[in-house]
Amino acid sequence: MAYKKSTKKHSPRNIETVAAHVKATFNNTLVSVTTMSGDVLMRGSAGNLGYKGARKGTPFAATQITTNLAKELVAMGVRSVEVNLQGPGQGRDSVVRAFQSSGLNISLLRDVTPLPHNGCRAPKKRRV
Repeated sequence: MAYKKSTKKHSPRNIETVAAHVKATFNNTLVSVTTMSGDVLMRGSAGNLGYKGARKGTPFAATQITTNLAKELVAMGVRSVEVNLQGPGQGRDSVVRAFQSSGLNISLLRDVTPLPHNGCRAPKKRRV
């Protein structure tokens, strides 16, 4: 016989600063908002908003993602955001602008794109 586990209701968190991790690829833009210790609070992507295909990688889709997340963050009482940008996509700059226009203070902008020190072995030369 299965017993129902009693669940405890979570009290609303009082969070002043959060970190926004932005992965901007050529095909999509993913934004996840975490606490400073790394617990994910909310996340969003262009596909989550209903965009399909090439429109997911556009700067407009990135601003739409960010404005939706920023509204929820302001309701939670967040005041400042640290932004970690990763990848070469078009949505990088528009995410930062959308956070600023929504009234949130950007305390830190960090580029965390992985760069190879020497990388993988190159393919062999073509013989014609």
